[in-house]
Amino acid sequence: MKEQDKLLGRRKFIRNTALVTVGSAIMPPSLFSAPSILKYYKKPNSLINGVQIGVITYSFRSMEDQSAEATLKYVLDSGMNAIELIGDPAETFAGRPENPMDMSKMWGLMRKRRDGEITEEEGKELADMTIQQESYKKQVSEWRSTADMDKFAQFRKMYNDAGVNIYAFKPRNTFGKDNSDADIEWGMKAGKMLGASHVTVEHPSDDAHTMRLGTLAKKNGIYVGYHGHEQQTPTLWDTALEQSEYNTLNLDLGHYVAAGNSKPMEIIIAKHDRIKSMHLKDRQTPEHDKGNLSWGQGDTPIAQALQLIRNNKYNFPATVELEYEVPENSNAVEEVKKCLAFCEVALR
Repeated sequence: MKEQDKLLGRRKFIRNTALVTVGSAIMPPSLFSAPSILKYYKKPNSLINGVQIGVITYSFRSMEDQSAEATLKYVLDSGMNAIELIGDPAETFAGRPENPMDMSKMWGLMRKRRDGEITEEEGKELADMTIQQESYKKQVSEWRSTADMDKFAQFRKMYNDAGVNIYAFKPRNTFGKDNSDADIEWGMKAGKMLGASHVTVEHPSDDAHTMRLGTLAKKNGIYVGYHGHEQQTPTLWDTALEQSEYNTLNLDLGHYVAAGNSKPMEIIIAKHDRIKSMHLKDRQTPEHDKGNLSWGQGDTPIAQALQLIRNNKYNFPATVELEYEVPENSNAVEEVKKCLAFCEVALR
């Protein structure tokens, strides 16, 4: 009888194993990306020889699904274990009202305006979109006053369980001069709930506002990292840094080169103790038309900057920001992988 029980048990085990195997084969790929089972997969590690390589989730803006779960899968598939989080996935996860605007189109028009390439018709369209966006911002501000902050803790746990750390948070339309103190503090509190050491915002070029942000950052116990585009100079951040120890740099090395600064390594050395994170992209100098190219094709000393961080044991992450045009036969995840591979070669 015991031998028969053993035989039946063995047959049952084989049958169940076969069912699992068949079920795995026919199960839709989307099920395997569910957050509830992500933690069982091999977790990524983009910490290379002491240098934390991360990615800003803005890099995945061209991907169709922008949900919290899909964004996490993009991060994992690209091989990253650390991120600067754009606000949208977390805020929609927390119940933010849906934006009726096509933001990708609006950002494209804003970039054209910034680069002096916008047409008169596009300028009118952008002006109309800006009015609509202001109305939406008021709606979001009202939502924030009653938003469930525990949702951000849940978001953090989902990402942390999958092996992803959130070191910076950049919520949409939160830290501007026209935002209320309540809006600003909401963004800082959300950042802390997510585990970020700092929030990021475009440098406002307004001393009164950097003083205000630095004061509120100290009150809430989180740093502000000021990002820059082509307004970056070696002295851009000096006043803000003097105003508050909570005012720091979110340096963008590619934009710094495109702005015509001839010694990009010097800003890293001079400000390394106040840099909270640094964006990486390969832009060209003004003499080469300021192009934004695939890595290794432009004038930005990405490899040398990474080696400088490694050799001097600077304690801030280097953030991949995918801004060059994604090839037709590729996607954002594949291109971020290529950027990470570039970093690996530079740091090995």
